[in-house]
Amino acid sequence: MTILETQGLAAKNAARRLAVAGEEQKNAALAAIAEALIARKDEWLAANAADLAAARANGMKESLLDRLALDEARIAGIAEGVRQVRALPDPIGQVVKTTLRPNGLKLEQRRTPLGVIGIIYEARPNVTVDAAALCLKAGNACILRGGKEAFRSNKAVMSILRDALEQAGLPRDCVALVEDTSRETANEMMDLTQYLDVLIPRGGAGLIRTVAAKAHVPVIRTGEGVCHIYVHADADLDMAARILYNAKCSRPSVCNAAECVLVDRAVAEDFLPMAWEYLKKKSVTLHGDPESRDILGPGVLPATEEDWDTEYGDFQLAVKVVSGPEEATDFIAQHGTGHSEAIITENYTVAQWFLDQVDAAAVYVNASTRFTDGFEFGLGAEIGISTQKLHARGPMGLEELTSTKYVVYGSGQVRE
Repeated sequence: MTILETQGLAAKNAARRLAVAGEEQKNAALAAIAEALIARKDEWLAANAADLAAARANGMKESLLDRLALDEARIAGIAEGVRQVRALPDPIGQVVKTTLRPNGLKLEQRRTPLGVIGIIYEARPNVTVDAAALCLKAGNACILRGGKEAFRSNKAVMSILRDALEQAGLPRDCVALVEDTSRETANEMMDLTQYLDVLIPRGGAGLIRTVAAKAHVPVIRTGEGVCHIYVHADADLDMAARILYNAKCSRPSVCNAAECVLVDRAVAEDFLPMAWEYLKKKSVTLHGDPESRDILGPGVLPATEEDWDTEYGDFQLAVKVVSGPEEATDFIAQHGTGHSEAIITENYTVAQWFLDQVDAAAVYVNASTRFTDGFEFGLGAEIGISTQKLHARGPMGLEELTSTKYVVYGSGQVRE
């Protein structure tokens, strides 16, 4: 057996024990994890500092360094996310519906774990904890393969997680880390059908599309985020500028950051200069269509067709002037990735039309796309943000990490 097959078998066995662990034991493990993250934060920070030093030496850009970096405040936030997951109701065993058939059979549809979840992700060490906590509470074992840039961070925190599980009386193999970050292990995970019940890629568009195209294990696509802010003619323009600044600049490297702003022609001359004053605070580079460049001048780069489909993950923003809501929603349908879209308007009718018209996991009125997040949605954390429609969509919390089975109670019935 390969190392990964050995991990898969161990995870499968651990998942069987975890599936019948009660809420009390799972919550005890989550409490132990949250406490251990704080108590052993210096280990995690030291490993992360080594990862950051190596990433800088290899020329990683600042926005990606931000995704990799940990500090005490971020670790405290990650631990709080674990506590929030602990406080959520245990979905396992919940009865979704009950049916009594004419022949007397009683059917209960109950939530059950998915089993063993594989996750392939890039340089975000917080994902290691978020994934482990959510999988644990939903009764799933997980095998995690992070990017090479975060290897030291992931290895350090995995030791913390496994020790906490053991302390709570659960198998250490409920969570496991693939320590070989080569392309070969990613390919092997895509074919690990004997052990993995689902595979979730988290990262850039290239990673997600590769996994979706090549995997034989069922895949849930997450995270492709070409998100739009549409400024309608009836918008409060100052509010719109502040929302755009937050959506683009608060953390440009994450998938819920805005990558394109669409502005109604009727307000473009007023809005665009106002918005650019905000964006200049972070030296945002604009890629504009001819109309926006006429308004803002030569400091704006000419947008190419590629810009409309680019997830920059950086302080860059595409800008397009549109004739109204129909052109805006047509543009979003053509270039969006089904992640998060927002309209800024004081017009209730247009807002409702936009909500109905736009097909995305999250659609906003007068708010930043940056809220599309498991923590912000009250899920404690998230396993990812699904941009597909089966079997989950949007931030994936506990319920999205379950399946169902039918439990049937009879009294001697046989089928004629």
